[in-house]
Amino acid sequence: MRVLMIGDIYGAPGRAMVARLVPALRARHRLDWVIANGENATGGAGLSPHHRDRLLAAGIDLLTGGNHLFARPDWPATVGGAGRALRPHNLGGDALPGKGWAVLEHPQRPPLAVLNLEGRVFLDPADCPFRWADALLARLPAGVPVVVDFHAEATSEKLALAWYLDGRVAFVAGTHTHVQTSDERILPGGTGVITDLGMTGPRDGILGVARETVIGRFRNGFSERFQPAEGPSVLEGVLVEIGADDGRARAITRLRLQEAEGGAADGGGEAAGGKASSSCSR
Repeated sequence: MRVLMIGDIYGAPGRAMVARLVPALRARHRLDWVIANGENATGGAGLSPHHRDRLLAAGIDLLTGGNHLFARPDWPATVGGAGRALRPHNLGGDALPGKGWAVLEHPQRPPLAVLNLEGRVFLDPADCPFRWADALLARLPAGVPVVVDFHAEATSEKLALAWYLDGRVAFVAGTHTHVQTSDERILPGGTGVITDLGMTGPRDGILGVARETVIGRFRNGFSERFQPAEGPSVLEGVLVEIGADDGRARAITRLRLQEAEGGAADGGGEAAGGKASSSCSR
């Protein structure tokens, strides 16, 4: 099974990169499933139902969320319905609309389960993600491979959850920091991990935001409303190969596809500036 996990989609530039590149990536890499974090896809804070549907139509199978998902008043509508947009389940548990788990099924593809959890270090209060991971895994059908979007700030917390789940899930992907890490590896029990997928959005901003706004906030203690930066964009994430026999990670390929100054981007692993992928395997 081949699964592409895409880092936080930021604003209109990130949505445009998804629309431009995901169809080509699906075809070229023969992807079974595409999962993306969409908590920043609408104006940099939240995900509207309209943009959810546009991203799904562009070739994403499931959108995960994070703390910024709740920035919009229409978030219950976003995570309701067919369940193709998740929220971190340990933010509200079973009491709030939506959920943090799903099982993707298709008659011509192997099934895949997805968990969405939020970290607690340097973030707003949340229930224990470790206990919720145990609880949600118990709800999933036996024998279906599981990938996790762990939306967290601290790399230590992300690694701790990956080690805790080693041998029980196929992959743990960190999201939230918008900075792709180069620490992808497969743990002894067969669980792959990367502490952050990165970001899909403006390359020359600061975490996707117009840099003058962020600089002003650091200098003055306040700023104007965040807006996506202008200029070329990137799409970052990982391609995970999962074994059909045991549901464990076999290989991880880190992707960074960069839009050229003129607005074109290649969907096959080459980008302006050279090769934009790196891989590891068991």
